[in-house]
Amino acid sequence: MATPKSLVSALYDHWDTVEWLAQLSREMPSFEAEHVLAVVARLAPAASPDQQQQTLRHLVNADILQAQPRGQSYQLNTYVLEFVRGLTREHELGLSAVLGSRINAITDATRKLNEGVQGRDMDLLRQSANKLSELFRQISQQLDGDRHAILELAERAKAQQTDMPIARRYREVLDAYDNYVAPMAAMMDSGPGGTFYRHLEQAEHALDNAVDVLTVQGALYTQRLALRHVAYQAKELRRLGREVLKHCSDTLLPLREEVRQHNVLSAAISALLGRVRKRGLNRSLPVSDLPLWRREMSRSVSVGAEVLTIMSEARAYAPVLVGFPEERAAGAMPALDLVDEQALTANLRAAMPVANLLDWLRAHYPHLNDATLLRLYHELIARNDWQAVQSGVASSVPLNTVRVTLYPHAIEAA
Repeated sequence: MATPKSLVSALYDHWDTVEWLAQLSREMPSFEAEHVLAVVARLAPAASPDQQQQTLRHLVNADILQAQPRGQSYQLNTYVLEFVRGLTREHELGLSAVLGSRINAITDATRKLNEGVQGRDMDLLRQSANKLSELFRQISQQLDGDRHAILELAERAKAQQTDMPIARRYREVLDAYDNYVAPMAAMMDSGPGGTFYRHLEQAEHALDNAVDVLTVQGALYTQRLALRHVAYQAKELRRLGREVLKHCSDTLLPLREEVRQHNVLSAAISALLGRVRKRGLNRSLPVSDLPLWRREMSRSVSVGAEVLTIMSEARAYAPVLVGFPEERAAGAMPALDLVDEQALTANLRAAMPVANLLDWLRAHYPHLNDATLLRLYHELIARNDWQAVQSGVASSVPLNTVRVTLYPHAIEAA
């Protein structure tokens, strides 16, 4: 295992490569040597093959890339991956159960704090306050990371292909709402069923009481100041919890309602109601089509000739032997689609005004695949560096494999 000093130095020397690998780790949990060399070659096109191999060896020796126990693939170090994602706001959505267990741990720390105040045990008081401070810090960090993760999840769902079924596009959105936002809303309920505000309020009152008791007893100023800072953390955490819950709900609830409004049942009901409104109930739903009283009749069931034919064919069935395809070599895998976004932004700024952003991207970057072009299109129109104006006339832009019909955005200087 490499020393922390050498690992930090390697991160400084090869930050661009590590950042790209951390971004690609969402889709590829492990990397072959060819994948890492492709990233290095894309970021440093002037480097020779020996220099690229040396960069790969440097990353492995610094323990940034760890070799898998079985196979020739590499994986990013867990601590490096968390560090890079934390700096680049590339968080993964956490578990509401972990947040709930940390909130429940506040009760035990608050009880020990009260015991330390009543028994005048300064060691227990200091340990309980430090425990509460650490719990507040962990909960704040998780809430902030979950907020960024939900924002990225919603942006990723919106940026997918529009011809994809909406339930499939927003599958992660529905899972995040059901498994995170809904339990989090129940947890942060201000009523008796909620635990977030109740436990934080108890901890806040216990900390304020401890500060008052230490003031009366004449404790050191540093001890009272430490407890007062922990009480400020509790107040700030209550505000952050309300803000994160509102932000997550405002982000995911419109997408969830869009999925509900576009399912098959709602579409059929809307079509039927429209037919009733235009033609009337009697012409839209004849009496013969409505279920009425009927008399059950005894029926005999027998095997038809079709079933007998199928059974005879099944008895004479002979399996067809199919050979497994040859394993594809690692070198034949498609190259990674990386984009120099700084150069692209500079080119776009120099070409302003642009009447059709997607057409401009297709003309100037024809080597990129369709998913990358659409991702860049959505990211560029959302930036504040310039003004994006949507046209009122639809146009069709042919890409590499599909043709996109949209109301294009024009890019003008701000």
